[in-house]
Amino acid sequence: MKYSTSPTPNYPRSTSPLPAPANYQPTTASASVKSYKYLRRLYKFNQMDFEFAAWQMVYLFISPQKVFRNFNYRKHTKSQFARDDPAFLVLLCVWLFLSSVCFALAIGLTWSQLVLFVLFVVFVDFIGAGILVSTIFWYLINKYLRRDPAAADVEWGYAFDVHINAFFPPLSLLHCFQIILFNNLLMEGGYISCLVANTFWLASVIYYLYITFLGYNNLPMLQNVRVFLLPLPVLVLAYLGTLIANWNLSLMLMDFYHYRLL
Repeated sequence: MKYSTSPTPNYPRSTSPLPAPANYQPTTASASVKSYKYLRRLYKFNQMDFEFAAWQMVYLFISPQKVFRNFNYRKHTKSQFARDDPAFLVLLCVWLFLSSVCFALAIGLTWSQLVLFVLFVVFVDFIGAGILVSTIFWYLINKYLRRDPAAADVEWGYAFDVHINAFFPPLSLLHCFQIILFNNLLMEGGYISCLVANTFWLASVIYYLYITFLGYNNLPMLQNVRVFLLPLPVLVLAYLGTLIANWNLSLMLMDFYHYRLL
């Protein structure tokens, strides 16, 4: 009796403990087709898994590694690392809207200024800046960090996913927790106010860099991803410098928001 000697399918290397499915086929969809399918689902709320997206938000604080482990599962089952369900993006926009309203009320904006503030934060600070940062990272990573320049490149959608994952904890710390817990202290000024505010900023930036590192370290085609952690010692020194100079970063941000709305 002869056994088949057909070669084993060439599945992509992954750290996922799940075996690759028997019917795996490399994706043939272009980036534009993937983007179209993703954007088309933005209006189909009944097809979004909001419970799972909320689970991801919680774990971005307590165990971000588990969030990116799911991206490996998606690569096995759907042939792409990037999300195909916009539920996380929708929840993040809702959270951004609510936190921005709370922030605007806390810093004493009028109702007309509040509307402009929310529009600026959502469409400029989040969507516009997010697209710009994701595009820069996507270009630099594909140009300098790939193990094999001839291999498949990193999807732009995945770069955007990494950015919004890394954006959520800083957003929560700076726009929500800091204002709710320490608004009166921040408004008083002084050294203690500076210490609290700048510590929130330091934690936010560390969260962003660490989650970004985890996101790209999750991809087997990349190398030298530790470059995202190199700024950490410089950040700590800068943090100490702001404390010595009594330079309150949160008050500076509030002044910037007021100036932008004039």
